[in-house]
Amino acid sequence: MAVSVQGQQVTFFPPEGAAALVGDMTDWKKKPAIPVDGGQPLTLTLPRGAWVEYAWLDAAGEPFADPDNPQRSLNPWWPYPRAVEVGKYVRHPLWQGPEATQRGTAHRLTWEGNVFPGTRRAVVYTPHGHDPSRPAPVYYVQDGVAFYRTGKLGEVMDRAVERGLALGAVLVFVEPGDRSAEYYLNGRYLDFLREEVFPRVEGEHATVGERGLWGASLGGLISLHLGSTHPDLFSRVVSHSGAFIARPGATDADGTIDTTTAGEWLRERLEAAPPRHLRVSLDTGTLEWLTAPNRRMAAALADGGVEHQYREYPSGHNWVTWREALPEAFLYMQGG
Repeated sequence: MAVSVQGQQVTFFPPEGAAALVGDMTDWKKKPAIPVDGGQPLTLTLPRGAWVEYAWLDAAGEPFADPDNPQRSLNPWWPYPRAVEVGKYVRHPLWQGPEATQRGTAHRLTWEGNVFPGTRRAVVYTPHGHDPSRPAPVYYVQDGVAFYRTGKLGEVMDRAVERGLALGAVLVFVEPGDRSAEYYLNGRYLDFLREEVFPRVEGEHATVGERGLWGASLGGLISLHLGSTHPDLFSRVVSHSGAFIARPGATDADGTIDTTTAGEWLRERLEAAPPRHLRVSLDTGTLEWLTAPNRRMAAALADGGVEHQYREYPSGHNWVTWREALPEAFLYMQGG
């Protein structure tokens, strides 16, 4: 037996060689692992209806998958997470039923970067029946491949439009080079969008009615940052689990970007100057270190009179959370 669930009590049975437990309950590497004592099971109290990802650590501290649990997750980063449902993790109705019969069209772009070095790629996804000469909302989506392939945001739009729940939009899935460098409050990312992405999309593939920015984690951070400071360019922002613990130039002792102790610089800025030109959708998982910063950001938007919605999901900092959040975010932005 791998895991036993009784109400909110979840018991993890360590396999041979397991020295500790990590996962959403420890924010993976951000909090101490839960040690295994003499091979005894570990019982935790977790939110009802949660989707929880976890892995075991061996004596050397290396993670490995639970050999007794075949339940994988939508985790593109590591091969070892396994998942357990605490009761039933609710799926959005838009994911239920058959796929849309009328689907959008993907246009793939490739070019050599100037603002940031290297080959750059994007997918422009236009809704079924799209006329590029007619104004339409255009959303520039960070971490494009993940949102296109794993999150399936294009499929969300197709389903919502075919069911008469929303209007179509042009989705531009922009793939990063070095996402930490580009997304961590880097003003040059706007130069990249304006100089390299906008000209390849706008005109040929779309006539802009409104522009929006869309992203998760660091992608949510840069989206809200740029959207809030450039009312001449952006009027909509979607952020999933925004990495709002950030400050320009802040790094950890090893030189990596600081997403744990840097403070909440962006929220402080938005409290001082609320971005009332924006329509914002925020959401986060309740099993991640960014839950409280996202709650505080939502409160700041409410206090500042910014049009927004805020939602929480009983899961962690991962694509299960964000994929479930996509339908409500799209309906909020495009719902007719």
